[in-house]
Amino acid sequence: MMPARVSLVTIVTQDLPKLRLFYQGLGWEESKISSDTYAVFKTAGVILTLFPVAKMAAEMQVELVSDDHYSAGVTLAVNVYQKEEVDKAIKIVRNAGGTILREPSDAFWGGRTAYFADPEKNLWEVAWNPAAVFDERGAMLEF
Repeated sequence: MMPARVSLVTIVTQDLPKLRLFYQGLGWEESKISSDTYAVFKTAGVILTLFPVAKMAAEMQVELVSDDHYSAGVTLAVNVYQKEEVDKAIKIVRNAGGTILREPSDAFWGGRTAYFADPEKNLWEVAWNPAAVFDERGAMLEF
């Protein structure tokens, strides 16, 4: 059986230095190995890396096509501990240069949520779920 876990997420980027600055602007901690050719950010649940599209295409031995639209394939999420943290997080995103797609609002399921895109239009959600359970590192275990 393959382990049921996600340990690393890579965002394939057109302009790694610019995208790296955005995530630095969120206040996220980088690994010592980060550079403008490969960036690594520490998060509670997984490692987030940024990797140039040309290098990823060569690594995977496929052609990767990029356009100027929002990605419909994957969204990423940051879940927070308290309802008011959604609004605070979106303020930080806005100040770092992210595009707010939906302002914070109460959700029909009892939580609070907002959506944004980073400078390369990767989609993110910031959410508070009152049923969420986190481990001691801040990784969400269930909801």
